[in-house]
Amino acid sequence: MAPRWKGRGCEAKALVDPMSMIIHQLQRSLSESNSCGLLSGHSVLLEVTAEQIQVLNRSCFGRPVITAEKNTLWFQLGLEEAFYLCHSLNCLTVKDSNDGPVSPPELWNYAVSVKPEFPILYKAYSHLRAKNWVVRPGSQYGVDFVAYRHHPALVHSEYAVLALLHGDDESSESNGRLRVWSDILCTVRLCGSVAKTLLVIYINRNGHDPSSPGCLDGYTVQERTIRRWNPEQCREGEGQPLPQPRPQLSAENAST
Repeated sequence: MAPRWKGRGCEAKALVDPMSMIIHQLQRSLSESNSCGLLSGHSVLLEVTAEQIQVLNRSCFGRPVITAEKNTLWFQLGLEEAFYLCHSLNCLTVKDSNDGPVSPPELWNYAVSVKPEFPILYKAYSHLRAKNWVVRPGSQYGVDFVAYRHHPALVHSEYAVLALLHGDDESSESNGRLRVWSDILCTVRLCGSVAKTLLVIYINRNGHDPSSPGCLDGYTVQERTIRRWNPEQCREGEGQPLPQPRPQLSAENAST
């Protein structure tokens, strides 16, 4: 499926301003300001400047939070986003409600405690982000994430993403999705109705215990796309008349 740009000139804008450069600008901005987020439930709240809001919006991390404090600007990051900035890009520090520092391993353990599927989701999230895909939540489509080639203002999302365990972990109770044909049918039809391709990212833990972020190095990733087969697009001799069947001899003619 080709990218569906949202208007004339959008593709040119994306080529001039690649996502890799935008992420680099975000990394530099957060590092230079020693940005620090506050751990809050299933998210991290980040106090930001007007300039950082712009680059966060351009890189599609988090969402702005409206508060009564006119002089304070906040951004809310999901756990996958916050850990990616903290661990992979090393440009964000996190504190708890007591203003104590939270190290990356501590943030990892906290995320796993409130979200047991976090290791698998984060591996899929970081895998796509490392390839400069924009990754956003996909709950509105019944999937884990949706992936964009560039900013959602320029292009429609191409993939609806599911992150699933693979290998020896396939029997896990948390890995029940797409186990029967009806699940596959419903998911593929939903993705087709919103013009997205279903991308399944299989994560094999290879026996590594998800007790620390170091386990991520031992995880392996397989990508598979699932599409609905359309016979009208796969027919040989498109536009050619169908061959006429040969007349069959009757039993009487066959005996003569």
